[in-house]
Amino acid sequence: MNINLSVLDLTIIGVYFIGMITLGLYLSRRTKGADDYFLAGRNMVWPFIGLSLFASNISSTTLVGLSGDAYATGISVYAYEWMAAVILVVFAVFFLPLILRQQVFTMPEFLGRRYDGRVRVYFTLLSLFLSVAVETAGSLFAGALVLKLLLPDVPLWQTMTVLALIAGFYTLTGGLRAVMFTDAVQTILLLIGSLTITAIALNEVGGIGAVLDAVPKEKLSLIRPPGDEGIPWPGLLTGVPLLGFYYWATNQAIVQRALAAKSVNHGRWGALFAGFLKLLPLFIMVLPGTMAILLYPELPRADLVFPTLMFDLLPTGLLGLTLAGFLAAIMSQIDSALNSASTMVTMDFVRPSRPHLTSQQLSAVGRYVMAGFLLFAVLWAPFISSFRSIFSYIQVMFSYAVPPVVALFLMGTFWSRANAEGGFAGAMVGLLVGVVAFLLIEVASVIQLHFLYSAPILFIVAAAAIVGVSLATQAPDPVKTAPLLWRPSLLKEESAELRGLPFWQNYRVQAACLLLAVALIVYWFR
Repeated sequence: MNINLSVLDLTIIGVYFIGMITLGLYLSRRTKGADDYFLAGRNMVWPFIGLSLFASNISSTTLVGLSGDAYATGISVYAYEWMAAVILVVFAVFFLPLILRQQVFTMPEFLGRRYDGRVRVYFTLLSLFLSVAVETAGSLFAGALVLKLLLPDVPLWQTMTVLALIAGFYTLTGGLRAVMFTDAVQTILLLIGSLTITAIALNEVGGIGAVLDAVPKEKLSLIRPPGDEGIPWPGLLTGVPLLGFYYWATNQAIVQRALAAKSVNHGRWGALFAGFLKLLPLFIMVLPGTMAILLYPELPRADLVFPTLMFDLLPTGLLGLTLAGFLAAIMSQIDSALNSASTMVTMDFVRPSRPHLTSQQLSAVGRYVMAGFLLFAVLWAPFISSFRSIFSYIQVMFSYAVPPVVALFLMGTFWSRANAEGGFAGAMVGLLVGVVAFLLIEVASVIQLHFLYSAPILFIVAAAAIVGVSLATQAPDPVKTAPLLWRPSLLKEESAELRGLPFWQNYRVQAACLLLAVALIVYWFR
């Protein structure tokens, strides 16, 4: 493939990066303390929350990964996207109000209040590893793969280092406010670029009719048989919701956007807005990957689908805009993971052990921590090449690491009898079984089991440990746990508040419309 960027393309990309760096510097002057740096002053409104949630998730790994997996296994990979919309409804209804009312900085802090400090430390360390080794490293690797086509003589590690430095710059200076404002810009660029690629690819293959006629039927179905290598339907009903719940309801990099909301309503509206945006990837990322089966049947690696579509199909000007959008997606994933990792270290480790530090000093600590994580991600990223695809790497890692976390949150929110001893037992048993399962299944291949089947097994094991140990030990203090538990009376209390709002501002109406849209898409592509 002959790749040449015009002066116009290079100008568009240059203007974008200069703009992002300038914005980071400008917003750094408005960052006055820990609340501002880590949670944007807790004053964000729903459009920015929704756009930032979407941009943080639809990163370079998702752009490359969704189209690549669609090319390799079919559109069933879209299950992660439509299930995210369902999970965001559950998050908005049951969990977000409890979290916001606690005024916490991090999700480990919230879990620590429900159980104890041991569980908080466990979740913080696990979250740090996943944020840096999975999300940040995955984004750097995806970006380097694309730029390798453009700069074939530049080693991957050098490309990743430059990407890391640019993303780290405006995140280090401006904090979450800079992250969320740049995310809004990046989302718009991303949507424009992806829609353009979809339209041109559809024209190149001869329209949707040609796709339906030429692509194997099994690759155009969202519901796949139990033995499917992509997403078998039992895994769709069990494993995918578990991974989705971790990502959208407990993952610090995502939930941190909602924690910055100026009110519970703005947090809910933002989460549901992101849910509607999550319906778009089928049309702008997944189906283009399916079209690539017809356009490029002999690609050496599935992860090359998106960059090949981008460089091969787009004309001058649009290529520069789309490449800027892709680089924006890389920045979004990196800045999200770095800011959340920095927040967790600072608020879950440094502040409890150094309570005398001022808000400004905590912000400085956060910047140093972020720089260290950035370096680790650059060093870790090359190991991802040993997996089938970037998306596969992310989902496999999550499948063995996060089911115990989901068990802790669900049991802690809906079961008042869960106590600190049970929570710690569930975390440790889940961690041990998860590591052993990963080694036996993914490394040694002693056991043949799809990772989406491993996830529910680990969840059940961790939940059983929580229940067994909690019942065998003293019940928790009800005064302490009451504010952290969901109860049906909360819905009744909300009903009175919602009666004073126009119906379009009622989050329940919005949630119902979102679930209906999901049902129609799944039915159509079943």
